[in-house]
This record gives sequence, C-alpha cells and structure tokens, in this order.
Amino acid sequence: MSEMLLKEMEAVSSLPLLPKKEDPGSERRSFLLVDENETLQEKDEAQFLQKLGCSPGQGVKVLSIFGNTGDGKSHTLNHVLFDGEEVFVTSPSPTSCTIGVWAAYDQHLGLVVLDTEGLLGASTQMNQRMRLLLKVLAVSDIAVYRTRAERLHNDLFQFLGTASAAYLKHFTPQLRALSSRCGLDVPLSNLGPAVVVFQETSRTQLLGHDGTAPADVLLQKRFHDLGQSTEAFSSVQYVGTQTVTPPTDYSQFLETIRQQVKNTASRAPRQPAIVFSALQALSERFCGEISDDKVSMYSFFPDEYFTCPSVCLSCNVRCKNGMNHQKDRVPHMADGLCQYAHQYSNKVLICKRCYEGGREVIVVPKTSASTDNPWFGLAKYAWSGYVLECPNCGIIYRSRQYWMGNQDPESGVVRPEVKHVWQGSEAFQTDHQNAAQRVLDGVNYVIQSMAEYSAGPTKAVTAWITDQVAPPYWRPNAEIIVCHGCNREFEEAERKHHCRSCGEGFCQACSTRSMPVPERGWGSSPVRVCEACHRQGGALQTVQVSQTEPRTLVARRVTEVAQSTLNMVSNAVDYPLCFVKGVARPDYWVPDHEITECHQCSKGFTSSIPKHHCRACGQGVCGNCSTQNRPVPSRGWDHPVRICDACVTHLDSQ
Repeated sequence: MSEMLLKEMEAVSSLPLLPKKEDPGSERRSFLLVDENETLQEKDEAQFLQKLGCSPGQGVKVLSIFGNTGDGKSHTLNHVLFDGEEVFVTSPSPTSCTIGVWAAYDQHLGLVVLDTEGLLGASTQMNQRMRLLLKVLAVSDIAVYRTRAERLHNDLFQFLGTASAAYLKHFTPQLRALSSRCGLDVPLSNLGPAVVVFQETSRTQLLGHDGTAPADVLLQKRFHDLGQSTEAFSSVQYVGTQTVTPPTDYSQFLETIRQQVKNTASRAPRQPAIVFSALQALSERFCGEISDDKVSMYSFFPDEYFTCPSVCLSCNVRCKNGMNHQKDRVPHMADGLCQYAHQYSNKVLICKRCYEGGREVIVVPKTSASTDNPWFGLAKYAWSGYVLECPNCGIIYRSRQYWMGNQDPESGVVRPEVKHVWQGSEAFQTDHQNAAQRVLDGVNYVIQSMAEYSAGPTKAVTAWITDQVAPPYWRPNAEIIVCHGCNREFEEAERKHHCRSCGEGFCQACSTRSMPVPERGWGSSPVRVCEACHRQGGALQTVQVSQTEPRTLVARRVTEVAQSTLNMVSNAVDYPLCFVKGVARPDYWVPDHEITECHQCSKGFTSSIPKHHCRACGQGVCGNCSTQNRPVPSRGWDHPVRICDACVTHLDSQ
C-alpha cells in the first residue's frame, strides 16, 4: 500500500463525526441521552425534564425506532412527528449520523421519541451497542422497526424474536422492582412494548396485498416459521407503504402511531421521571465491557450481554445471574456440576442425615470438636484423628475412632459435592485448615507448662505431635523398626528420620543427603532425603499427588520446628517459635512481614505494641483493637479466639 494512500486513510479517520445541528430558536431540538459507551448523559430527573421541555406531572409515552443503518429512521421521525423539521439530524454522508441514543419530545402526541443507532453499521463495540438497543426497547411503549427492504429479511424477525426472549429473561425482574419502587398500579415487567413493523417498498407489493390473510397474521407466521416468539410484546402490527414516486406516504403509519398512543388498555402514559428511572436502573444493572471471546453470536441479544461475566475457575462455566448481582448480595451461581481441581480444593462434605432431611449443611474436617477445650482437643486429634461435626447432628465421624476398620466418611455419614469456584471468593476449607496454627498454639502451651521439667515428658509430647501430622506418604513411626537403608534396628531413644522423597524411615547416617523435592510439595529449598532418592534425583510422582499434599506438609514443617523447640525447652525458646509462625500461618492471614501498622487504628507496631492476627479476617491488629474473643466456625475456630473489633461488630449483627 502506497504512502499517499496511507496518509489519505489517516486523514479520513481523523475527521470528526457529523455533529447534530443546533438551532437556538427551536424548542424541539434533540439531545444525546445515552452515548455509544452506554453512559447515561443526564445526571438526574430534573436535568432530563429540562432537556425534554415537558412538565413533571404530564403523562407521556415512549416511542423508539430501530432498523438497519441507512434505512431512514431519523428522516421518518422528522416527517411523521415533527412536520418535516430536522429535529433528528439526517445526512447524505456514508457514515452514520446517529451514534448512541438521541431524544426529543413531541408535545402534540405526548411522546418521548428515541432515535437509535442503526443495525449492521461498521461501528466498534458492537456488543455494547446491541445491549443498549434492548435497554431502549425495554423502556419503550411503542417500538418501530423501520425497513426499506423490498422483502422482509430474516434479520428483522431474529432481532425482534431474540429481543422478546431477552426482555422476558433478563429485564423482567428489574422492571418489576422499579414498578414496586414507583408505586405503579400496572407492572412494567409484564407489559412489553407494542411493535410496529413499518416497511417501505418501491417495486414489491406489500404484505397481505392479495387479501388471502391479514398482514399481521402473515407477519406472525414468519416469526413462527423461523422459531421466534414475540410473547414479550403487547402487540405486533404491520404497516406498509409503496413509494413509486417520492415523497413517501406516511399517513397510515402516523394513524397507527396515534392509535397506539390513545390505546391505554395495555400501556398507560406515565410521568417522565419514571421513564428516566427505568432507563437509569437498567443502565446501572446492565453495564460494563463485553469481551468478544466470551460471546456466542447465535442471536442479536445473547445471554452474555446481560449475565455476570464471571466464570468458574475450576470448570470455566459462566455465572448464570444477571450483571452486577453482587450489589444485591446475591452470590455467584452456575448450572451443572463442577469438576474437582486440586489447587482450589473445591470439594465439600455435606452431612448426609441433614441432606436427606432437606437441609444442606456443610461439615469441615477439624482438629477438635466444639465441645473440647483447645488443649484437650489437640490431644484427641493426636489420638483419634480429625473430626467431622454437624451443628445439628453433633460429631458424626472421627478418622481414627477405632484401632482398625475405620471407613471413609464419604461411604456413610457425608455426601461429597464439588462446588464452583469464583474469582475473589474465599477458598474452600480443606482438611486440617488450622491444624498447623493449632499445633503452634499447643506448643506454646506445652512450653509454658513444661519449661521447668526435664526433657523426658517433652520428648513424649514431641513424639505424638510428630507422628500425627506427618504427610500421608510417610511411613508411620510405629511401623519403623529398622532403618530402611542399612536394616539396623533402632534403639529406644534413637531418633528416626524420614526421607522427604520416598517417605521411608532412616537412621541419621543413611539420611545425610539433601535436595529440593518440589514434586512432594516441599518447594525449592533442599530437604532431607535418603541416599537412593538422592542418586535417582527424587521419586517419580504424578502432578496429582504433589498437589494434594502441601496442606499436610505445612503442619509437618510446623512440627519439625516445634520438635526442635521442645527438645530445647529453656529460656531461649522464643526464637524457633517466631520462626515457625510463617509456616503455621493459615492461608487467609496477612504475612507478618507485610504488617507494619494496626489495620484498625493505624498505629505502628513496636516492641511494646505487639501485632496480633484477627482469626476472622486475618488482618494484623494491636491488642487494644482486638480485646474480645468469639468463635469463628467459618474459619475453623469453634472456640472463642481473638478477633478484631470490626469483626466483632460484623458477627454480632448477623
């Protein structure tokens, strides 16, 4: 392409769109009501009424016009309603002279007239333009579809048919709520606009010319043959005119408009403020950009125009609620089953007895029951495993209730269900959500209680903490009699070491190697491994295994540091406990190094003002802003724990 041609194209693209002609002496000028970005230009009802030039108490109806670009919509409105005056700008230019939605007031018929941008135009953001057209149609009493085609094309029927379906599906709840707020006797949601199809031909005979059937009946038959419905509209009427020699005869079309204005059986006139409120409500609800790659263009108004754009992170299914539904505190929802994803842990357990009784109660694996005190509950966790507790049925399962023969909870007491995962929502609670932090709290208690005792009781406590929070692939300490490497029997006081790669038990001499084991969830730092795993570079594990174990490894890392702490019960126990905090931290807690000041009062933390974590929101707060304790079952804390004052207010208000 030549440089001269490129310069000419740039010059053309830089030309501004044709502006609306302004006539200061005219009182019936049109004004931009909604721009091409779906932004309502008038800020309030008073400004809207001032631009229209009508009184607040006057009853009006709304007429809007649709059709393909270049079919003379603005010209038709000017000649039919404004005696040929150019209220809405027309132009012989090949570019569209109507961008967005323009409004004017016809004082003779009491009509708020809305001129819309043409269909099939070469404009950007076509998805948002189409959604804007439906919002205009939804607030209209009379909707005119203008066409100059010699024969009625299928796009006319598809446009009106899909508009009817979208109106019923997406706009009905919003208009019903508006009717309730405005105190209208007749609900807006159940009464769609009256549609008038206005066709102008030059050579082709009009619909129903032969008298075999009325034109309106033939029009409805075309809708039926194309699988389209018009049930949202109060009526669908055909008006045709044949123009062999200009000018166009608008007399029959004008008479039809006058009849629709006088007809109050289905749509009565209403105050202009209600019209503005309806358009404002729809604009606030159905707004935002529409990504082209998420729109399936099977109709003029696909559901993607009006539904929430959020998709499930696990199965990529779109939310079925309307746009901006979270303003009404309505959570995301989607039809169909979701697929399990390890990184989201989106499988929940539902109490089977409650589910059979018609209630959905989610139970979360916990280290202790709500009736156990924190320390005794941790001891129970070490002995009989995690617990499932239903608020209605009580304790329904313990993982190690019997010496042998413990069944999986999904086989009897709970019903597993995979839930959808949405961006920004709280992660699902996984097994032993707070196990690591509970271990740390327990270690604090042990150290405080046993600091004056010998190392004997300390080693006993260390033994059960170490064994009970080990990763699933580790061989239990009770089963390790001999070293897996040299087959030497362990002495009574000798410590057993686990290879982080294969999980077998080794003596100190056979487990001196270290290397990263990321496939087991240990990250990129070198950890203890045996000689055999070091030679082969780690165990070959599947991605699935590596993704199911990090939560358990967190508790294990806590135990390893806590173990060294217990072995050194002395005045210097504070250092390892501070080090272990970062490992024990639950996922929703803000890391210590990111906390510089209190989240409530903004005071900086010093040695005299220690930082605390709110167990509800996870933010760092000072002692003065977290003086109260409350249970937080949603976070896995059944016993009263420290929470900030803001969360106290929130919990008490529920």
